[in-house]
Amino acid sequence: MVVQDNKDLLGLMTIGRICRMTLEHMANHLQPGISTKELDEIGAAFLKKHGAVSAPIMAYKFPGHTCISINDEAAHGIPSPDRIIQAGDMVNIDVSAVKNGYWADNGASYAVPPVKPEVERLLKTTRKALDLSLEIVRDGVRVYEVGKVIEPFAHQHGYEVIEELGGHGVGRHIHEKPSIPFYFNKRAKQKLTEGLVITLEPFLTLGGRHIKTMPDGWTLKTTDGSLSAQFEHTIIVTKNEPIIVTALG
Repeated sequence: MVVQDNKDLLGLMTIGRICRMTLEHMANHLQPGISTKELDEIGAAFLKKHGAVSAPIMAYKFPGHTCISINDEAAHGIPSPDRIIQAGDMVNIDVSAVKNGYWADNGASYAVPPVKPEVERLLKTTRKALDLSLEIVRDGVRVYEVGKVIEPFAHQHGYEVIEELGGHGVGRHIHEKPSIPFYFNKRAKQKLTEGLVITLEPFLTLGGRHIKTMPDGWTLKTTDGSLSAQFEHTIIVTKNEPIIVTALG
């Protein structure tokens, strides 16, 4: 989607704020003993309260209102009453939603205490990778320039970037063009333009750079069982700093 007017901007900022509030509301309930289904229901109720609808359900009939992925699950974890969050787990919560025809998407990874040093470091570095990508994205920048910076940054800190997962266009649907790889892909030559709405979401791992789809048809795990972390914002490209749609400030 490309923002055309103030109506578009207001619509995006409204759903973006709802997505962020829902994510933080769910994170506040994250604790050992809660099931991913319970956590998902907390998010669903919050979305409903604010007049928003789950994007994964609307777009793909996903079996949950949000995606909740644990440890080596990189993305698209299905909420389940049988999946109980344990002390020491690393949990990724991804909330995307739609309201009045506008779609937004955000996510974050959290460590459930006690937090191991290697987990804390992975989370800190992945969050920094998102911050770096926000510094890169401007009108006129080619898509591959994001991965050209983020992949070496990850390697410098001893991590890999998942190749199959990355950012994407959003706004009128949950997944639009272009795809935004966080590894260097010289074929990603498209120039970002002012008003373009995209997600930025680096996925870093402690091990390999590939994922596999589990038998449920949804859950994506790292192929080597390594931990994976992700942080995500929906943003609007400008000539200067991007507008962060999924921010509370």
